Amino acid sequence: MNTQKSFSIQDTKGKLYLVPTPIGNLEDMTFRAVRLLQDVSLIASEDTRNTQKLLNHFDIKTKQTSLHEHNSHDKIPTLIELLNDGQDIAQVSDAGMPSISDPGHDLVVACIKEGISVVSIPGATAGMTALIASGLSPQPFYFHGFLPRKKKDQLDELMRLKTINATIIFYESPYRVEKTLETMKQAFSEETQVVLCRELTKLHEEYIRGSIKEVLDYLSEHTIKGECCLLLEHVIEEEVIAYDCDMSIVDHVNLVSEQESLTVKEAIKEVSKIRGLKKQEVYKEYHA
Repeated sequence: MNTQKSFSIQDTKGKLYLVPTPIGNLEDMTFRAVRLLQDVSLIASEDTRNTQKLLNHFDIKTKQTSLHEHNSHDKIPTLIELLNDGQDIAQVSDAGMPSISDPGHDLVVACIKEGISVVSIPGATAGMTALIASGLSPQPFYFHGFLPRKKKDQLDELMRLKTINATIIFYESPYRVEKTLETMKQAFSEETQVVLCRELTKLHEEYIRGSIKEVLDYLSEHTIKGECCLLLEHVIEEEVIAYDCDMSIVDHVNLVSEQESLTVKEAIKEVSKIRGLKKQEVYKEYHA
């Protein structure tokens, strides 16, 4: 059990601020994000060289320290010590929301264990930006991120994702996107609807919408550049129990109850939908 009052005046510890950075367009940096990066004692960056360009643009003088997948095990205890001493720290990734595809999540978990407040700042994120303009169903959606690179592992993961009835969001390199789509075609079907988004928020932003086959045909004639977001709409068709139109309502209710493992009450409701009847009519007929 853990509760957090993010801005309690009794809290003597520092706070970890998760600060999103632009995914391409510097105008997407928020006023609050700039202020926090100016005010904190330290910025933990996925790539200090990349973040320094952002800091220079907004004239932010705050000191940085690196936090990436190769040093997080050694660096996190030091950051926790600073936070326990009352220093505020901002954590940023190269682009977008921190803790999505970088080691920031490990720092968040460590802070929660230490009773240190973790404050997330709203801002740019590629997955949601792509989803709402994709034209695919936004609800429900499932964020996956990067798939495994080896084809066998990738196919295994995609087959697991076939059980999910949602629009699925992936991140992918432009150099691997064709091979990934070929594997998706194998796992799903060539008619499955996808949207390939690239260069989001930048001058050459592009959305390529269509079936897997159509997008692959497009890519065979066009070279794409820039980081990609790939969305796949997976709709699991509900299996409709077939029944003879001469079947009695009693037999139909019993069939649905048995095949769907439903109670009689639930089966009556389902049969009323299938037959286009009022639930009360099916209930009376069944119990007559």
